[in-house]
Amino acid sequence: MGPPLKLFKNQKYQELKQECVKDGRLFCDPTFLPENDSLFFNRLLPGKVVWKRPQDISDDPHLIVGNISNHQLIQGRLGNKSMIPAFSCLAVQESHWTKTIPNHKEQEWDPQKPEKYAGIFRFRFWHFGEWTEVVIDDLLPTINGDLVFSFSTSMNEFWNALLEKAYAKLLGCYEALDGLTITDIIMDFTGTLAEIIDMQKGRYTDLVEEKYKLFGELYKTFTKGGLICCSIESPSQEEQEVETDWGLLKGHTYTMTDIRKLRLGERLVEVFSAEKLYMVRLRNPLGRQEWSGPWSEISEEWQQLTVTDRKNLGLVMSDDGEFWMSLEDFCQNFQKLNVCRNVNNPIFGRKELESVVGCWTVDDDPLMNRSGGCYNNRDTFLQNPQYIFTVPEDGHKVIMSLQQKDLRTYRRMGRPDNYIIGFELFKVEMNRRFRLHHLYIQERAGTSTYIDTRTVFLSKYLKKGNYVLVPTMFQHGRTSEFLLRIFSEVPVQLRELTLDMPKMSCWNLARGYPKVVTQITVHSAEGLEKKYANETVNPYLVIKCGKEEVRSPVQKNTVHAIFDTQAIFYRRTTDIPIIIQVWNSRKFCDQFLGQVTLDADPSDCRDLKSLYLRKKGGPTAKVKQGHISFKVISSDDLTEL
Repeated sequence: MGPPLKLFKNQKYQELKQECVKDGRLFCDPTFLPENDSLFFNRLLPGKVVWKRPQDISDDPHLIVGNISNHQLIQGRLGNKSMIPAFSCLAVQESHWTKTIPNHKEQEWDPQKPEKYAGIFRFRFWHFGEWTEVVIDDLLPTINGDLVFSFSTSMNEFWNALLEKAYAKLLGCYEALDGLTITDIIMDFTGTLAEIIDMQKGRYTDLVEEKYKLFGELYKTFTKGGLICCSIESPSQEEQEVETDWGLLKGHTYTMTDIRKLRLGERLVEVFSAEKLYMVRLRNPLGRQEWSGPWSEISEEWQQLTVTDRKNLGLVMSDDGEFWMSLEDFCQNFQKLNVCRNVNNPIFGRKELESVVGCWTVDDDPLMNRSGGCYNNRDTFLQNPQYIFTVPEDGHKVIMSLQQKDLRTYRRMGRPDNYIIGFELFKVEMNRRFRLHHLYIQERAGTSTYIDTRTVFLSKYLKKGNYVLVPTMFQHGRTSEFLLRIFSEVPVQLRELTLDMPKMSCWNLARGYPKVVTQITVHSAEGLEKKYANETVNPYLVIKCGKEEVRSPVQKNTVHAIFDTQAIFYRRTTDIPIIIQVWNSRKFCDQFLGQVTLDADPSDCRDLKSLYLRKKGGPTAKVKQGHISFKVISSDDLTEL
């Protein structure tokens, strides 16, 4: 069973096709007529536009000619230039283009059965979290017999022109495609999760370890069905499409079609002075201006390989416009990577992607208002929706994506395409279950770019713990829907924080409803006890309040441990103390190293404190070796923290 499919405009492809075949007519789509409104929102195209069907343009029209990736695509006199590399990217992975163009053979023209052709096609897009099927007729806009928008160098192939038309219908008109980034388009074609990598910021040419780490990520992404493209920034419009010294074009997007880590045989190790080669294969969608540096088609490196060598290593090129580069040259020449991960299928039953649809809403009651603006609006910021997720292990990469509802269809009404959006990330208490109300001790773990694009991203390697993500508009008091997606190779259990405090219930009333909330951060435990000089101490914390407890990760082989462990407790009374214990993790039986006992009254000082550890038995028990540094905040207002 695939994901549920939404029918755009409620049009059913098979029913419409059967009706047309039965009546012996070609389909004309009443919801996207061949007229100016399908081209533009509020302007006219200069010149006479004639809408033609493929059989009026070519004597032998086809949806796809041969291999979908073998032909170059060309931008017409109008259109978004990002469409061409997006089409090229889509064609790399069969699993993606066959989903976007479903049952392509059934949709194909059949010269043996012309009566079965009804001039109707269908395409599928990932639209704001839902796979959506769009039905179109085959009428395409032309001027003087030439297609106005994208077309194939194989003049009887029409898959990209028809796909572009379906995409324009989904978003309102052809003009709505303007301004979309290549990552927007690829995401809509495939449902992948995009990440934009700044090659210069990552210092992949300077740091060898980072370079090979990047290669590992790209290899994993590509082999799992992901799509990757790269470009060289153009500092000005005048330098757009200007050729570099090595034959590459500035401001132009190249598609990755293969990536390989090659182990060389004895002869080739001597030739290349290396045991392994790290190689990427790229394609120029225009089929020209190939790389002319090392490993280019006429280079010395390429000439060192026999035909058998090339075949054994997999260093082959199937399309015009393709070329190989070493990882080193790839990192030195390209400045921007668009990495689109295939996240549609769980891996071995493990869910790598979490997603949720939310909304910024306005309400007069501050506790119900969910449109608080960006972090600059400190008084209202935490009124935004809040989502918590858990990173179960240290050092895992987490990719966060916030996408706002596309407003292009409302452009005729004068509304902006996009609001300025972004999000903030905070490391929070290990047992937090309710919304944040003030940021006293929480660590600001990350922030996205704030920009008026459809989607913003943030990629971070996070430590083990709980994190609260706050999606925001730049300005407060506005309403809109959003889609939040989080990708990680370990499950993160994304969920929304909706409650401000514990619910009133018969159980709570019977055992006593909380009257005090206490927030604690244990920064460090230092000078811990060692029984003998070479003893290994692996300390961890247990923070207790009544029957509830929070346990920190174990710190390895240290008597001066930095924890920065946070916990929050809702207490019926300050008579229930908070106990911070330090333990030594051992193979058979953990060793108690000491504890402190706190009343944590709302009137207590909120500054950083340091106390000596004591034996069990309360605040007057005998002092032990070592001390802990901590900050504790208590309040009788349950919505303060």
